[in-house]
Amino acid sequence: MKNRTMAGSIGSEIRRRILDGRYPAGSQLRQDGLAAEFGASRIPVREALFQLEAEGLVRIHPHRGATVAPLSSADAAEALELRAALEPRLLTLSAPLLTEADFDRADKLLEDYAAALSDGATARWGTLNTELHLLLYSRANRPRALGLVGSLLSECDRYTRLQLSTDAAELERADREHREMVRLCRNGHVSAACALLIDHIGHVATALLAFLGEPSGETRTPAMPQVIV
Repeated sequence: MKNRTMAGSIGSEIRRRILDGRYPAGSQLRQDGLAAEFGASRIPVREALFQLEAEGLVRIHPHRGATVAPLSSADAAEALELRAALEPRLLTLSAPLLTEADFDRADKLLEDYAAALSDGATARWGTLNTELHLLLYSRANRPRALGLVGSLLSECDRYTRLQLSTDAAELERADREHREMVRLCRNGHVSAACALLIDHIGHVATALLAFLGEPSGETRTPAMPQVIV
C-alpha cells in the first residue's frame, strides 16, 4: 500500500511536468534518477511510469527504458474518438442524478476557469476542464468508463494546452460551451446537453488536428454517436 501511494504521488508529479512542458516529447525518464529525486525505490517509480504509459503520456521501450511520448495527431484523434463514444453516454446516465451541490461545484469550477482565462494561467486550464467533465459524469455509476475518460482527458490535455495557449478565441468558446452544458443539465435538458457535448468534442478534434498540421483531407474527427436517453 505504501508503494501504491508513493507511485500515485510520483505519477502525479511526472504527469504535471509532462503537461507543463518541463519534460518535452522524447525526454528520457530514468528510473534511478527519479527514484533518487523522490526519495523512493525503483518499484513505485516503475508503477508510476506504467500508469502514465496507460494514459498515453509515456512510452516504455524494452532495454531502453521510458521516454515522454511524442505528440501524435493519430493518437490525439483516437483519444478524441473514444471520448466522443464514451462521454455522451456517461452524461446521459449522470445528468439526471446530479445534485444541487454538484451544480454548485460546477459553478465554482467555471468561475475558476474564467479567472485562469483572464490570468493566462495555462497550467490550470486542463486541470479545471478535466474536473468539470468528470464532475458532470460522476453520477453515472460507471467507474471503469469514468476512469478511462479521466485518462483520455489527461492525454488530450497535453495537446489542447499547446493549442489553446495560442488561441484565445478557442478558450472563450470552451468556456461558453461548458457554461451552456451545465445550464442545460441543471434545467433537465439532457438530450440537448449531450448534443452540445458531441459538438464540443467534435470541434476540439477539428481545431486540434488542424493545429497539429493534419492535412484537411485526412483529418479524422470523432464519429457522432447516437445519444440514448
